[in-house]
Parts: sequence; structure tokens; C-alpha cells
Amino acid sequence: MTCWRRLAEWNASGVWQRLHEVLLDRLRAADALDFSRAAVDSSQIRALKGGRRPARPL
Repeated sequence: MTCWRRLAEWNASGVWQRLHEVLLDRLRAADALDFSRAAVDSSQIRALKGGRRPARPL
């Protein structure tokens, strides 16, 4: 429970956002960022109210 509470507190106070910004700043300063390869992630959820069905591929 303590771990979950601390994680929630840190998230609410912006710790993770600030950590991300600091890491990016340091990586940029060291010219250590390489965006030639990147990954994009997403999630899909079921449309409970009956969203449109996608067209079937030909």
C-alpha cells in the first residue's frame, strides 16, 4: 500500500514529468538522443455504445 500511495503522490506532484524533462535535457546536452528510430504505442478499447465498425480490407 505504501508503494502505491507514494507512486500516486509523486504522480500528482509532477515528479515523473520533471524527471522526464531533466533526463531529456541531459541527453540533449550530451548529444545522446537519436530519433532515427522511434516507437509509438496506443491502446484500443471496445466501444460499449456500439461505435462504427471499421471497413473490411479488400
